[in-house]
Amino acid sequence: MSKNILIIPGDGIGQEVTTWGKNVLEAVADKHGHSFQFDEGIMGHVAIEETGSPLPEETLEKAKESDAILFGAIGHAKYDNDPHAKVRPEQGLLKIRKELGLYANLRPILLFDELLEASSLKPEILKGTDILFFRELTGDVYFGEKNKAEDGSFASDLMNYHRYEVERIAHKAFEAARHRSKKLCSVDKANVLETSRLWRDVVQEIAKQYPDVEVEHMFIDNAAMQLVKNPRKFDVVLTANLFGDILTDEASQIAGSMGMLASASVGDGTGFYEPIHGSAHDIAGQDKANPLASILSAALLLDIGLGLVEEAEEVRDAVAHTLKEGWRTIDIANNATPEEKKIGTKQMGEFVLEQLKK
Repeated sequence: MSKNILIIPGDGIGQEVTTWGKNVLEAVADKHGHSFQFDEGIMGHVAIEETGSPLPEETLEKAKESDAILFGAIGHAKYDNDPHAKVRPEQGLLKIRKELGLYANLRPILLFDELLEASSLKPEILKGTDILFFRELTGDVYFGEKNKAEDGSFASDLMNYHRYEVERIAHKAFEAARHRSKKLCSVDKANVLETSRLWRDVVQEIAKQYPDVEVEHMFIDNAAMQLVKNPRKFDVVLTANLFGDILTDEASQIAGSMGMLASASVGDGTGFYEPIHGSAHDIAGQDKANPLASILSAALLLDIGLGLVEEAEEVRDAVAHTLKEGWRTIDIANNATPEEKKIGTKQMGEFVLEQLKK
C-alpha cells in the first residue's frame, strides 16, 4: 500500500509526541511492506508566529492532498490569558475541520487493565470499560454566530444544528453500534434546548433504520454523572459538539490520563487523527509528555484511515505489552506500585517501537 500522510506537530508537547506517532507509522510500513510518504505542515501558535495565520494556505492544501493527517496539539498560554486576541491558535483547528468536512469525532475510551490504579476512580467501577464516543464536530456553539457588545456588557454564541448534520453522524454511530454491543446512548438537553429537541427527533427517526440497535436517550447532566458512577453501562455514545467535548475530557479520567486517549475526526474524505490532550506548555521540551495517545492515534489512522486493521492491532498490542512491563510516564505513574518504572517521552516511544518490531 502506498499512501501520503501529513504530519502537523502543532504546539507545545505536540512537537514531541507526534515524533513517536510518525515513528510507529514508519515501523509499520517497514514491517509490512507499505510505502508511506510523509510531509509536514504547521498550524496553531507556531503558524501564527511564522505566518500570522493559525492555518496557512500551504498547510491546508497539503491536508487536502493527503490520505491521512496525524496531528499533535494546539494552543498557547498567551492566548488563554488574553480573551481579546483576534487571532487564536484554535481557529486553525476549527477551520481545517470545516474545510475537510470532518463532522464526526470518534473517541475510544479503552482502559488498559495495567492502568486501573492510575485513575481517580475505583478499579472495581472501571474494569471492563470500553466506550466509543461519536461527537458531532462542525455544528453547535463553536460554529454559530457570535456577538459581543462594544462595551463588553453582553455576549452571545448561537447554538444551531441542521437536520442533515445530525443525520450523518447518527448514521455513523448506529453503524458502529451494530458492530459492537448493539447499544447506543444519545446525549442531549431536550428538556431545555430547541437544538436538543431537534437532535432527539432526528436520532429517533434514524433509529427506525437500525431496529437491531437498542437506543437510550439521556440528558447531559445525568450522562455526566453516570459516566463516573457506572462507566460500563455505556458502549456507543452519540452527542453534540459542546457536550461531546466536555464528556470525553471527563472520560479521560477513566483511562487514567488524557495522555492515553486518541481520537479520529472523519467525514467523507481525508481523516484527521490526534491525541485529545492539549499542548501542555508547562512540560514542553522536558521529556515528560506521554506519547502513547499519539501512538494510539497512529493506530486509529491505520485502522479507520487506511483500513489496515491488523497493523493497528499490532500497535495497540505493543502499547499494552509496554504497560505490562511496568513502564510509565509521569502522568500515569502510581507511586504506590513499586514495580512501575518511570520514564520520559523518548524512552516510552522507544519501548513501544521495540515491542512493535518483535
